[in-house]
Amino acid sequence: MISLDALRARDLRACARLMRWLDDGLPEARAILKQLYAGAGKAWLVGITGNPGAGKSTLVDHLIQKFRAQGKTVAVVAVDPSSPFSGGAILGDRIRMQQHALDEGVFIRSFATRGHLGGLASTTADVVRALDAIGWDVILVETVGVGQDEVEVQDLAHTTLVVMAPGMGDEIQAIKAGILEIADVFVVNKSDRDGADRTVRELQMMLDLGSSSLDADAETEAGSFGGAAPNPMRRLGPRGWRPRIVKTVGLTGEGLDKLVEAMGEHRQAYLEALKDESFCRARLRREFLEIFRRTLLQRGWSYLMHEDHIREIVEQLITHKNDPYTLAEQAVSALGRL
Repeated sequence: MISLDALRARDLRACARLMRWLDDGLPEARAILKQLYAGAGKAWLVGITGNPGAGKSTLVDHLIQKFRAQGKTVAVVAVDPSSPFSGGAILGDRIRMQQHALDEGVFIRSFATRGHLGGLASTTADVVRALDAIGWDVILVETVGVGQDEVEVQDLAHTTLVVMAPGMGDEIQAIKAGILEIADVFVVNKSDRDGADRTVRELQMMLDLGSSSLDADAETEAGSFGGAAPNPMRRLGPRGWRPRIVKTVGLTGEGLDKLVEAMGEHRQAYLEALKDESFCRARLRREFLEIFRRTLLQRGWSYLMHEDHIREIVEQLITHKNDPYTLAEQAVSALGRL
């Protein structure tokens, strides 16, 4: 059993064991989450996403140093791609961040996606919530290298960094379909390369073009976030925030002070937004619906994987006694009777 006192004291061994339990989906881990939940809500959750090879891990390494210099404890949740068949992955972020291995104020854990889409692992939200409740000051969530619509991190993080690098093809085209809408701060990394200034100009133009439509969307929502049910895909963040654009060079640390400053500005705007009860309600609503969705999926999967249930379903399908849609509805109804 894992001691709650050890967790709240940020014992690294206890934290690591809880992370393993959460990743494995053990019911004991959920029981601990229930006991810890009341202590959550104090950490600063920072998402770092962007195209593969943009330098996300190098930036995370620098950010750890910056926050530690401020006296803050830092937890890193690094999500690595894995085979959807075997679940195997190379958890390379641990290798890149070895210099922090002996710092008790830093906790780094890598997770494989195990085929989960969206840029995160299916258990990332629970892991982050647990680290928050345990008492880590800053939690950095590094996603896998994402494409145009893998934007799950927007619902988890308070501040989202979108990292990109010039010279990787049409970088604006690569992000504009979805990633553009979730950024609180754009990081043009490797800005010592040719094309960095052009990337900044194109981002500024796209933000200018998008600002009017975003303002219109905000005005149509009753009471900012209250009233009618909010758009489930809408980014919940401080009203009126215009994403910052910061140039950095990850290898040398150039621009990191400006990046931390821009992140701090967004943090203050976010804390101001939390004074609006309707904003808090909208975030809690979205959090609950995601937990409900995963709980329902887990229970349904456990029910179907019972050999008698799945054998009977396949038997009805192969003999054409029933159709898969009716059988699925019956399985959902059966869950309600359990």
